[in-house]
Amino acid sequence: MLKFAYQPHIPSYYAATANDSARRPPLLGAISADVCVIGGGLTGISTALNLAERGYSVVVLEASKIGWGASGRNGGQLIGGFACGVETFAQYMPREDVQRVWKMGHESAAIVRDRVQKHGIDCDLTRGFLTVANKPRHADELRAWRDDAASRFGYQGYRYVERADLSGFVGSDRYVGGLDDADSGHLHPLNYTLGLARAAHEAGVSIYEDTCASSVENTVNGHRVTCEHGHVDARYVVFACNAYLGSLAPGLARKIMPVGTFVIATEPLAEATAQALLPTNAAICDSKFPLDYFRFSKDRRMLWGGKASSSTRMPAKLVEAMRGDMLKTFPQLAGVKIDYAWGGFVDITMNRAPHFGRIEPTVYFAQGFSGHGVNVTGLAGLLIAEAIDAQAARFDLFAKIRHRDFPGGSLLRAPMLALAMAWHTMRDAR
Repeated sequence: MLKFAYQPHIPSYYAATANDSARRPPLLGAISADVCVIGGGLTGISTALNLAERGYSVVVLEASKIGWGASGRNGGQLIGGFACGVETFAQYMPREDVQRVWKMGHESAAIVRDRVQKHGIDCDLTRGFLTVANKPRHADELRAWRDDAASRFGYQGYRYVERADLSGFVGSDRYVGGLDDADSGHLHPLNYTLGLARAAHEAGVSIYEDTCASSVENTVNGHRVTCEHGHVDARYVVFACNAYLGSLAPGLARKIMPVGTFVIATEPLAEATAQALLPTNAAICDSKFPLDYFRFSKDRRMLWGGKASSSTRMPAKLVEAMRGDMLKTFPQLAGVKIDYAWGGFVDITMNRAPHFGRIEPTVYFAQGFSGHGVNVTGLAGLLIAEAIDAQAARFDLFAKIRHRDFPGGSLLRAPMLALAMAWHTMRDAR
């Protein structure tokens, strides 16, 4: 009898409140499809769904369970745009193309909202997002970002919130200003991922869990993706593995760095308490490096995230450390119980721009979302589907961006990133 190492979702608030318990079978034997997508997170499922809607036959291979990685563990913040600044794109393309990329960055949040509505995905989608400034110079940067968005791109969705008005958003005196973006928001990321997978399955996508791709080889008619108990022959292959790419494509893996990020969830709070802490129920992200981010769940638990780390180990005394960070902003929560604590990896690039491209003409990839994966994965899936369907103009804009390997090789790259993060932390302390 064949045996499979089934990996459930890690214990988290999201796993405990998942509303879809469907299990997909592992791949046994040989199958064929137009496209084989490797990775069953938001990138892979979004790509598969977009391709199926265009009439392609699609197979998704997931080594663990749908949404097992960052897609099902992240902070759930839906933030329009990208993790990098506009000037990163401006280095590689003319002004009119920068304008197009900017618009796509904000289209990415709309893609998520449209998918939730179209497929009836129950994922607690809520509008409202605020970046808060920890220091006056951070506040100046937020104002400049608002002004640049308005003057260069005609975007009027940002509203600067003065310190005197912040109590209408955050019940804390820790911050000196904020930038409100009502087009962004937050959601339950695992339920969103599972809902997309249901929609993809209903559109005809074949999804296999507990099926780890071990190699990709060229064949006469395309490519063969080999797994432990079978293989997929496909005309196109899409790498959607992100931080878990491993040895499948070493050249791609050198362009990204897995960074640990962690979340705690309190016990449910009284309605009056929740209203006092976050009056508009917006998601919040601060301006430090590494940053803190927080929001409420549907049942009024404070979800507090942060403690970014280049280490592959869980931080010592995680709950105590995270609670300490939370109490700096909300000392009102000193006596509140922590019910859940978990973590995982997101993938970042050197310049924090998303890394989309082709390894060869019929092998696509998307990675390096750098903390904006909830929204940019939806854009990535759409652009890959467009490119495979012979409409590659938008996808190829991102392929123009140069991405460097992380320095230091396999042994020194993490310590070098840790030093860089420490430098930024000391700079923030000034």
